[in-house]
Amino acid sequence: MRDELIKIKDLIKVYGQEIKNEVLHGFSLAIKRGEFVSIIGPSGSGKSTLLNILGTLDTATSGQIIINGEDISDFDEMRLASFRNKNIGFVFQFHHLLPEFSAVENVMMPSWIEKGSAVDDFKERAYNLLDLVGLKGFEEKLITKLSGGQKQRVAVARALMNEPAILMADEPTGNLDSETTMKVYNLLRDINKELNTTFIIVTHDRHLAAKSDRVIEMIDGNIDRDIYKGKKGEDEEWQGLAPVYCRELNSVKVENQ
Repeated sequence: MRDELIKIKDLIKVYGQEIKNEVLHGFSLAIKRGEFVSIIGPSGSGKSTLLNILGTLDTATSGQIIINGEDISDFDEMRLASFRNKNIGFVFQFHHLLPEFSAVENVMMPSWIEKGSAVDDFKERAYNLLDLVGLKGFEEKLITKLSGGQKQRVAVARALMNEPAILMADEPTGNLDSETTMKVYNLLRDINKELNTTFIIVTHDRHLAAKSDRVIEMIDGNIDRDIYKGKKGEDEEWQGLAPVYCRELNSVKVENQ
């Protein structure tokens, strides 16, 4: 059995001082190393808040959070930033790439920030990652010269630069057309299998969620359903999540789009 990479207990998140708004209501959750997990739910259900807390971009009001063997519940901002840079990669709906830099320079940024040494020290790994995501030959192109799908692939390569145990994504295909969406999704699954990277993805796209190993559905700040693919009774559990034809991964060859 794969070990638990993330474990949270009694997680609560409250925003506001005078007027308090409790967004997460005290639940527990464990995610194993190498899992590909989708988090779904309506707007306001707390899924992005959960992702931000797991990604150390935000802190919980109370509860215990253990990631990769470290209890980060009481880390200050500096320790959280250091932990995040070493253990977690991010891909967002808006890729947040730097337009004045090339693809390879954008990919190198996380290591440059962490190590504080010359950018060229990391160029070989950045080139290899761009090759991995199907962008061989595009390394020196400015970000502004790339398509939307290519930019998102650069963002994936950047997220992998520091060899994180976990890659988190918030609506990573939200701005892409359906064909490019499937190519990016299949790329993430390939990386998940090849590198054993744990993926946690927030998405409104139930068709994509249905292809995951596990789907966590949130409603009103709580986990409403936690569904494992391959579990006994899967057909009944997944009924209504997405059409049957969406549940199998249809491999799409990675092309430079």
